[in-house]
Amino acid sequence: MPKPPDAQRLLEVQGVRMAYGAGGKGPLVLDGVNLAIDEGEIVAMLGRSGSGKSSLLRIIAGLLKATSGRALWRGAPIQGPNPGVAMVFQSFALFPWLTVEENVELGLEAQRVAARERERRASEAIALIGLGGFERAFPKELSGGMRQRVGFARALVTHPELLLMDEPFSALDVLTAETMRTDIIDLWIEGRLPIRSILMVTHNIEEAVLMSDRILILSSNPGRIIAEITITLPHPRNRDDPRFRQQVDDIYARMTARAPGDKGDGRGAQGFPGVGVGMALPPVSTNELAGLMETLAAAPDGRADLPALAEELNFEVDDLFPIAETLQLLRFAEVDAGDIQLTAAGRRFAEADLEERKRLFAEHLVAYVPLAALIKRVLDERHNHRARATRFSEELEDFMSEDYAEETLKAVVGWCRFAELFAYDEADQTFSLEDG
Repeated sequence: MPKPPDAQRLLEVQGVRMAYGAGGKGPLVLDGVNLAIDEGEIVAMLGRSGSGKSSLLRIIAGLLKATSGRALWRGAPIQGPNPGVAMVFQSFALFPWLTVEENVELGLEAQRVAARERERRASEAIALIGLGGFERAFPKELSGGMRQRVGFARALVTHPELLLMDEPFSALDVLTAETMRTDIIDLWIEGRLPIRSILMVTHNIEEAVLMSDRILILSSNPGRIIAEITITLPHPRNRDDPRFRQQVDDIYARMTARAPGDKGDGRGAQGFPGVGVGMALPPVSTNELAGLMETLAAAPDGRADLPALAEELNFEVDDLFPIAETLQLLRFAEVDAGDIQLTAAGRRFAEADLEERKRLFAEHLVAYVPLAALIKRVLDERHNHRARATRFSEELEDFMSEDYAEETLKAVVGWCRFAELFAYDEADQTFSLEDG
């Protein structure tokens, strides 16, 4: 369904900031977000974990109030649940004791639609989404793809003007997800969906290029819109089309580009938030880091194109980028313009035996991960060479949320255990320089 020339504005978000915690003084999730959605378009929000995508959807749906800024629906402020939108979630969110038909009718019951009209509209939505004949089935009798189709039918039956989709295909297997994407796009192009526009959240770059007319790229921690890309490829889109591949490559390049004024601290524009000890680190294992270095070492010049690498390893953005950026932080690789290349140190690591790998990893941890260096220094300076984990977690919480502090500390513990920089007693939550 192409955008009509007289398309009206459905949604406008102006300077939205979102911070959780008492009085909105907790961690900042969204910062200065501006966007607009018109009739007749599919817009994708592309970003990694921590970019606030789901929070922004909930603000638009009227389920969450922004700390500051405005969200407008057809020019009027959104105050409470937005009747013009419906949402499809990543989880199927079906009531197991209700049939397909009864699950689909729930939204209409909330609108106090008469029983006969509910049944008619539910039947139409179920047939539209490809589940005709399963009206009396219960969720436990359906496959994952069929259950997600019920979720779509439940959203569509209310005839919303804007359909919000929060990673609706990410819980499905690859083949089922591809089939559903194709079906939704076909119904959209044919004008058979009872909606005016779609706003979808994803961290799958190819999915965004495959489905959308515009892509908004969000940074992480906090979420900000850092780029807007218009996709002009005609439907149906072919993943093997050179123009499609070029579009995917361009987005990878934007998401890995160095920020202006980057001083070479090992982090790209989309690298880990924070600096020094306050840098939030991802839960990436040393096995994942070593595996990627070994893969790159086998490539010509130790270099690979990130989109091709993601396809080869069956990785999505949330899988590949944290590993690649951790290697960059540790100076084992360089990430830029959509490519990743091993450094000399990374190549030495890939070619070394286990003991040499541990020694090299330890050197780079102390040199380039401030939290690892801090823990090692504290243990060295104390007469008993021991320290409680709270000594460091409380310091981290001065810079980040409790969840990020826990995740960061856990990541460093795993890395330093591999490098044998120190030991950590899980039961006692104590660091030490002694084994065990």
